Order: sequence, then C-alpha cells, then structure tokens
Amino acid sequence: MRYLVSFYSFWITLPNRFYPFSSLVDGKRVRGMKAYEAVLARIQEMRGPGSYSYGLIAYRQVFHLFGALIFIMLAAVVSQRLFGSEVALYIMLLAAVLVITFQEFYLHPRYYEQHLPKSVSDWLAWVVPIGGYLVFFL
Repeated sequence: MRYLVSFYSFWITLPNRFYPFSSLVDGKRVRGMKAYEAVLARIQEMRGPGSYSYGLIAYRQVFHLFGALIFIMLAAVVSQRLFGSEVALYIMLLAAVLVITFQEFYLHPRYYEQHLPKSVSDWLAWVVPIGGYLVFFL
C-alpha cells in the first residue's frame, strides 16, 4: 500500500517539480518545487487552505491536458496490443473517467482540501479530451 501511495504522490506532484517560474524564497530566486510551494503557500495564506490562483490552476490544467492525451494514446496501444479489441479501449477510457471523478470529487477535497471549482476544472481537463476522443472515434 505504501508503494501505491508513493506512486500516486509522484504523479500528482509532477507539475510542482517542473514549475518553470521563479519565486523569491529567503532572499534567493528559486525554481521548480520550491518556487511552486512558495507561491502556493502565499496564495493559501491569503485565501485559505485548498485555494489556488488562476495562474496556478491554468498551469496545472496544462499538465492535466497532456496527461489525458498521453493516457488516451497509451490506452489505445494497450487495448490493441494486449486485448486486441477496440471495445477494451472504450472500457479503459470510461473506467478512467470514473476513477478521475472519484479522485477529483472525493479524494482531493477530503485529503487535500481541494475546493469544488478546482475539482471541476481538473475533471474537465481530463474528461473533455477523453470525451472528444469517444465522440470522434466511437
């Protein structure tokens, strides 16, 4: 179970590690995880736990969008190579939507104090590309 939590933590903090903007922390300009955490801490100090700025939300949504596109491509390859069926692809995509829904509307609000607007924007960033794929290729 500990490995599963570590694996999950790795993926949800990936955008934090690649944060491209600098921030002033203890008189030094920093980038990456330290800069992201400093910006997030300032925002949450002003607006409360679970709050994000529009800039941080937009930045994270870019990662969600790329993640959705990569997932669609991997699911297409796995469904053809492993299962040899397009039906498997649709089942995988629908299962992903269910997992994302559970994650964004149950896990993240409960364990990360994520607010509903952030949950909705995260959910849309994942589900719209998957839905688009299903609409165009179903």
